[in-house]
Amino acid sequence: MAVRNLDNIFRPRRIAIFGVNQDVKSIGGVTLRNLMEGGFPGVIYPINPKREAVLGIPCFPDVKSLPKKPDLAVIVNPAEEVPDILDECGKARIHGIIIMSAGFKEAGEKGIALEEELKKRLKKYPDMRVLGPNCMGIIVPGSHLNISFASGMPQKGHIAFISQSGALGTALLDWSKDTKIGFSFFVSIGNAMDVTFGDLIDYFGQDTNTFSIILYVETIGDARRFLSAARAFARRKPIIVYKSGRFPQSVQAAISHTGALATKDNICDALLRRAGLARVYNMGNIFDFSDLVGRKKIPKGFGLAIITNAGGPGVMATDMVISLDGKLVPLKEESIHKLDKILPPFWSKNNPVDVLGDASPETISKALEIVLEQEDVNAALVIITPQALTQPTQTAKKVTEVASKTSKLIMASWMGGPSMQKGKEILSNAQVAVFATPEQAIQAYMTLMRYSKNLELLFETPKEIPVDFSYDREALRKKYVKEVFPKNKILSENDSKNLITDYGIRVTRPQLAASEKEAIQIAQSKGYPVVLKIQSPDVTHKSDVGGVILNIDNDDMLVHAYRQLQKNFKEHAPNSHLEGITVQKMADTRHAVELIVGFKKEALFGTVMMVGMGGISAELFKDQRLEFPPLNEQLARQMIQSLKIYPMLEGYRGSPPKNIDKLVEVLIRLSYMAADYPEIEELDINPLIVTPEDVIALDARIVIDPKELGKEDIDYRHLLLRPYPERLIKEIHLPDGTLLTLRPIKPEDEPLWLEMLDNCSKDTIYSRFRYDFQFRSHPVATQFCVIDYDREMGIVAEIEENGRKRLIGEGRLIADPDLEMAEFAILITDQWQKRGLGYLITQYCLQVAQIAHVKRVAAETTANNKPMLNLFKKLGFELFFNEDSTVSISKVIEYKNNGA
Repeated sequence: MAVRNLDNIFRPRRIAIFGVNQDVKSIGGVTLRNLMEGGFPGVIYPINPKREAVLGIPCFPDVKSLPKKPDLAVIVNPAEEVPDILDECGKARIHGIIIMSAGFKEAGEKGIALEEELKKRLKKYPDMRVLGPNCMGIIVPGSHLNISFASGMPQKGHIAFISQSGALGTALLDWSKDTKIGFSFFVSIGNAMDVTFGDLIDYFGQDTNTFSIILYVETIGDARRFLSAARAFARRKPIIVYKSGRFPQSVQAAISHTGALATKDNICDALLRRAGLARVYNMGNIFDFSDLVGRKKIPKGFGLAIITNAGGPGVMATDMVISLDGKLVPLKEESIHKLDKILPPFWSKNNPVDVLGDASPETISKALEIVLEQEDVNAALVIITPQALTQPTQTAKKVTEVASKTSKLIMASWMGGPSMQKGKEILSNAQVAVFATPEQAIQAYMTLMRYSKNLELLFETPKEIPVDFSYDREALRKKYVKEVFPKNKILSENDSKNLITDYGIRVTRPQLAASEKEAIQIAQSKGYPVVLKIQSPDVTHKSDVGGVILNIDNDDMLVHAYRQLQKNFKEHAPNSHLEGITVQKMADTRHAVELIVGFKKEALFGTVMMVGMGGISAELFKDQRLEFPPLNEQLARQMIQSLKIYPMLEGYRGSPPKNIDKLVEVLIRLSYMAADYPEIEELDINPLIVTPEDVIALDARIVIDPKELGKEDIDYRHLLLRPYPERLIKEIHLPDGTLLTLRPIKPEDEPLWLEMLDNCSKDTIYSRFRYDFQFRSHPVATQFCVIDYDREMGIVAEIEENGRKRLIGEGRLIADPDLEMAEFAILITDQWQKRGLGYLITQYCLQVAQIAHVKRVAAETTANNKPMLNLFKKLGFELFFNEDSTVSISKVIEYKNNGA
């Protein structure tokens, strides 16, 4: 399922080059020479009305004069000429365009306007795809295709490299020649006006010759498309990201709240983590990691052991492990006892295992075997330095023998020059990753661990946490959108807490007092101690203007505090309106932990959620974790566990453990709120008090986005990830009257999904998957239960028997990224076949495809599967009988409003 028309760019047969001239040092001249010298087997059409030929190739004055239509047009003309050339190509129905010309949005206001004009022209040609502008071009070594102004053709390989910087790209290409690194594709995307990272991840993810994808990212344009594409291929192909621009030069000072704490880089980090990608922090580590992950031995845990013939490098490696928040596995007594038998008395007796400089190849390999026998050792690094008695080549052979007999990861660092080279070649050829220095090995290993953890989180099965609401959420939404949100851009504390309460989160209730006397009466009725706060629609943060006073114990203190708040307000907010002073009961914070939680809409990334250390020191320590809603139990729990103050939540130095399960539930409830209200620009609860018994919001602030007011329906464009599509839950009756529910599958369904397949015969399984499908494993089950509802949908049929839920059937749609076509498959458990369930599921899946604007639904079955063929005929599918006894089935979806 190719991404729309990208074959025209990466697999062209005929290429037209606009603006090329005789100057071999110009971009056009270098590009044409690279194309010729690279051995491109297709046809090249230089287009220049002022020249007869360029580099011996006849020129054409324009597109109309070309003998045949090109698949790809490469434009190197001055920027101001490019829009008209794009029109010329569009009218000639050329569907692939590479614009190398600079002078667009990177060049200031005039360039921005020119790029907007380009986008406007592009809209006239829906089949056209544009790479660039301001890009270096592409290289496909396997096709002898070099459409770039880089120097020479890189080696053929299995890495697709996508760079936002052309200059960096040329440097990396030059470096790759020395390191013997090869590429399946090399792409400079420039300004990414049309073709984005997401498009290219989709395209290269489906390429059988690409084993891993490397991205150099400056900015992520279409974050939703990027995330959807990355999640679709993260399990099958490692995607490695170097993100530049981590530290902004200045950050606007602000009091502790979600907006101030969520910087662009930690939002980007959350995005990469949620996508299951590997992030590296220096360019050298990109290829080290790519080499390591390409060995296909990803450790099941973090346990690392080091074997070295020199103490210093072992210490260097250990320092690097600790600096990257890793740790070495302590050796067990049994391992030490075995090592004592083969090593000199003065060996290190610990991890790293220093076998000393005179260790033979046999001794080193035996020490490696002993260490790997320890169950909690998941990987080992062997470090060899060239000493007088060192035999690096023989040692390499012995290490490869050990590697061939274990499923655990072995890395090597053969430090030194020519004497170590043969050993390095032996190790590399035997699929053992070898590094020049121990630090490089450890950096690559720790990146592998982070990557492994991200993948694990992406596909971990969460617990089912029932989140019930005391109100109808749709009715609740209508009330707040119509009656509350239009009041003020910043909601009052009372209105903010009302909404939070309606979502099932406990709050302390402020009560507005219009006078000192009324404040005293309220305090006496609530009971001292109390808190006084100002209430003003013009003040974002009460603490900024001295608007909060805590621990007021009696009437006299209250009067003094009341007057002090009025004085503070006049001094610090003289032009603001004071509605009054609120009084609320002072919460008992003994044995409590203060957190800040909330969410904020970001222009590029949609709504982002945060949990972190709360109180006035939140911004100082920046102990926080960001995630994208929707959250499930596992994601919420992982956010909490990643905090440095997590030990305090577990119970620290005699303090009782806090109610972490309740905190998980609160985060999930906030996740629902973030999805339900695109009108909320920012929400903060600070502090959120977590006690051994409960979780309580002491203060809350909600800021409204006025641009979102007045919209009736939620389209979820404010979220990067689509929430669980509750609107697709539907109750139906079978012809025999049996009531069941059709609904989208969810990660928590894994046990029910496995049970469903257990209730199917081998023939039923074979009819669905067309082979002997081995489904009884977590990794396999997650492929079907953990979906993003963007390009894949699983609709399950659920019944309840004797108070227990069961799944009895499933229909699945998997669409290509452009929604041109969705593949459909269906499974019904044996007991429920021939009861009309297959028809109802298929019919409903067609309605779901229609809602998603899929253009065509296709399926395949065998000619002897008469019940399914009859079902598809009944639903209006076309059937095509193939020579191999299979039947291809297809239906074009008609667009009309259908309220599934």
